[in-house]
Amino acid sequence: MPSFPHLGEPLGGPAVQLRLAAERDIPEILIAHQDDPELYRRLGQRRPPSGAELGRRIDEGPADRAAGTAVWLTIVAAGSDDCIGQLDARGVDWDHGRADLGMWMAPAQRGRGLGTQALRLTAHWLLEKCGLERVQLLTDPDNVPMLRASRAAGFADEGVLRSFLREHGRRVDVTVLSLVTADLVPQ
Repeated sequence: MPSFPHLGEPLGGPAVQLRLAAERDIPEILIAHQDDPELYRRLGQRRPPSGAELGRRIDEGPADRAAGTAVWLTIVAAGSDDCIGQLDARGVDWDHGRADLGMWMAPAQRGRGLGTQALRLTAHWLLEKCGLERVQLLTDPDNVPMLRASRAAGFADEGVLRSFLREHGRRVDVTVLSLVTADLVPQ
């Protein structure tokens, strides 16, 4: 089974960089959940994560990346190493060349185009360097900031999947957006 390549150098853009998630990100992740009490719900979780849970997930990261099952990236502002958000690829299906993306940004960093840059960098890396042929996002139809960032990053709307997920004991709709290798413009 293929694996995700190690990021020796962060993925870089004009305003953001992405590096592998690390233990040093835990305090900023916990603060983001404090600053946005609804963040865990947007991420489909039952409650905010604990520091111990985040530590376990970070410890599992290298094995997940090597096995090709997931990769967890931290978004940092260019010239900084402080976590301002995270992006992960999960639900990876190498046979069909696709993965699901998820992203969050710290409340103080939203609305500045940083999420758009992070999505674009990650999607291009996954499609051009990792060998995937499709990356997709599933989000709440009312998550306007994520829809806006995804569209600006080049993702195409595919529609709404009605009652697609069960979250917090109820069925919810999701909007699907995707980027495929044919969408990439040669740089």
